[in-house]
This record gives sequence, C-alpha cells and structure tokens, in this order.
Amino acid sequence: MTKPQIYSMSFASVYPLYIAKAEKKGRTKAEVDEIIRWLTGYTQEGLNAQVEKQSSCEDFIAAAPQLNPARSLITGVICGVRVEDIEQPTMREIRYLDKLIDELAKGKAMEKILRN
Repeated sequence: MTKPQIYSMSFASVYPLYIAKAEKKGRTKAEVDEIIRWLTGYTQEGLNAQVEKQSSCEDFIAAAPQLNPARSLITGVICGVRVEDIEQPTMREIRYLDKLIDELAKGKAMEKILRN
C-alpha cells in the first residue's frame, strides 16, 4: 500500500499554511505554535529545528517527544472524515493537528482547543 502524499511533504511547507490560515482569521503564529507544542510535546526550539530541518510530516510526528494523551479528546470531522475513526496512527495525528488549527481559525478559545 502506498503512503498518503502528506507523509512525504515537508512539515516546513505545511507550517506556513497553518499560520496563514490562523492569521487570516485574526489569530497568531504564537497560538499555532502553542497548539503544535501541546499536541506533540516539542519545545519551541525543537519545533523550529524540525521546520529548519525540512522534516517530512511523517518524520515530524514520529519524532514528536511526547504526544499529548488528551489528544484522544479531539473529535469531529476534517476533510469529510471523523478524526476519531482514522485507523492509520500517523494520519490520525496529522488530522488531529488539522482539526486543532481549524478550531483556532474558527475562533474557539485556546482553553477549549487545548482540551483544558
């Protein structure tokens, strides 16, 4: 079975799209970074290093220091698919991130996005 194209895309090419989506709706890069750090366990320095290194999305997720256990509370539809029903672990993690960025762009409070 071939891997989805998103796996081989560099995280550095997707990251600015997340930021642009958030900023278009009046949110900030700092909030995008906070969401990514919350989900993956990266420090800001670690996140910056992954972007500079041009890691693939698959490697970015695989190298995440500690995926947040509360990520299982993320539910809903992204790209027409319920995130909680995605069976491939890497794809599910990527879609969790997509869902969190969508929630940010839709104006949801950070406390709710971070499942606090």
